[in-house]
Amino acid sequence: MTRLIRTLEQQKEEFKRAKLLATPIAGLIAWFIVGLGGIFLSNIGKVWVLFVATGSIVYLGMLVSKFTGENFLDQTKPKNTFDKLFLLTAGQAILVYSMPFHFFS
Repeated sequence: MTRLIRTLEQQKEEFKRAKLLATPIAGLIAWFIVGLGGIFLSNIGKVWVLFVATGSIVYLGMLVSKFTGENFLDQTKPKNTFDKLFLLTAGQAILVYSMPFHFFS
């Protein structure tokens, strides 16, 4: 099996050509829900909507990516160093996101 090795510059160009719409759309949906919750819910409800909505942006992005054609979970795409970097930073954000729950109760 011959493996094609792409340079970092080639991978950067591939990454720059990607649409990258799913995550901003997911953020827009989540923050719209937070805004609506801020208008209509009690203080406790607002806090829970904020926790859930902001914590679900990544997962919403995965769902929206299926409709925008990006498909984050597609295993057939060639691996890209920048995709790996994105996933590592998303993982770090998820780990940090768990910290406020300890102070909330």
